[in-house]
Amino acid sequence: MRRWTVSNSVSACWSVCVVYLLAVSVIFASSVTCGSACSVHRALRVANSSSASASTSGRHVRSYVHLQGDVRQRKLFSFQKFFLRIGKDGRVNGTKSKDDPYSILEITSVDVGIVAIRGIGSNLYLAMSKKGELYGARNYGINCRLKERIEENGYNTYASAEWRNKKRQMFVGLSAHGRPLRGRKTRRKNTATHFLPILV
Repeated sequence: MRRWTVSNSVSACWSVCVVYLLAVSVIFASSVTCGSACSVHRALRVANSSSASASTSGRHVRSYVHLQGDVRQRKLFSFQKFFLRIGKDGRVNGTKSKDDPYSILEITSVDVGIVAIRGIGSNLYLAMSKKGELYGARNYGINCRLKERIEENGYNTYASAEWRNKKRQMFVGLSAHGRPLRGRKTRRKNTATHFLPILV
């Protein structure tokens, strides 16, 4: 009877030790797993943060590319078959001559959808006054800011970015005789305001 009691006691003690060791190993394993999982989570969070920062930085740079200024040398050929010219005396009109040096223009993007047009020969900017009159300006100013838009027929229109006439836009235009039109009399759909940029 005593042998059976001792045997049972030893067996019970051994079982308790095994259970204890198993519990300790489970706790240790879970702590290691948690530690490695937490480390991975932290690493991913840092990587994502860095990636987001880099992508944001990329977007920030790209959004200001237009400020560098796109410069093009063109001739503006009107729907009325005239080349727009800016003379040395500041007069703006049209010419039929393909070799007129005052018809070579430099078109520079100064803002989104806004351009400045400078005559290469005269070194004057195409400008529109508050009254809608076209002229050549010696210095770049608010009268020289023009909205450039491509119309459905493939021609471009150029409207004053600063001035309007009774809330209507005023456009650069040439008459059938090559004379400059007053901005107040122009409309977007009027082909007298349509110009085709021709590569020089």
